[in-house]
Amino acid sequence: MTISLAVPDILVARAKSGDLEALEALYRAFETPVYTLALRVLRRPEDAEDVLQETFLEVVRSIQQYRGEGHLWGWIRQIAASKALMRIRRDQVRETEVLDEESAAGKAGTGGVPARIDLERAFERLSETSRAVVWLHDVEGYTHEEIAEQMGKTVSFSKSQLARAHARLRRLLDAEGAGQ
Repeated sequence: MTISLAVPDILVARAKSGDLEALEALYRAFETPVYTLALRVLRRPEDAEDVLQETFLEVVRSIQQYRGEGHLWGWIRQIAASKALMRIRRDQVRETEVLDEESAAGKAGTGGVPARIDLERAFERLSETSRAVVWLHDVEGYTHEEIAEQMGKTVSFSKSQLARAHARLRRLLDAEGAGQ
């Protein structure tokens, strides 16, 4: 099932002219998908809420630069992904300790749970960077070139992060499956 995120051109034109009702309508139209993208990448609701607000501040500031090429959702999604990735980078710079993924994985309980929950739990055990690359590539459909550009890294970095993340997810899922 695909949800349509198309908005009328007249609404975009009104938003570009500074119409507050039109800007509010755009916020309402894209609030949930932006929040969902940010939450999937960042995991914490408060961070996702911050990215949602930062995204729409940027939309309000930059809507006049939107040229109407492609869907508005693609443009807003790119802003949201960029804001989420910038938050990851900022958090990584602030952190002086590296989270020991193995000890975090050891704290998670296992049991007879559906495969979807196993996948979500395994996804949570990835590093923020790996999780962001997997989400942007596998779910949002970004190319390695787009991911590399947004993260300020190389294409090979994106490809290797994705390959390592997929391998880690397979190991985690295999381990959970064997433990049941």
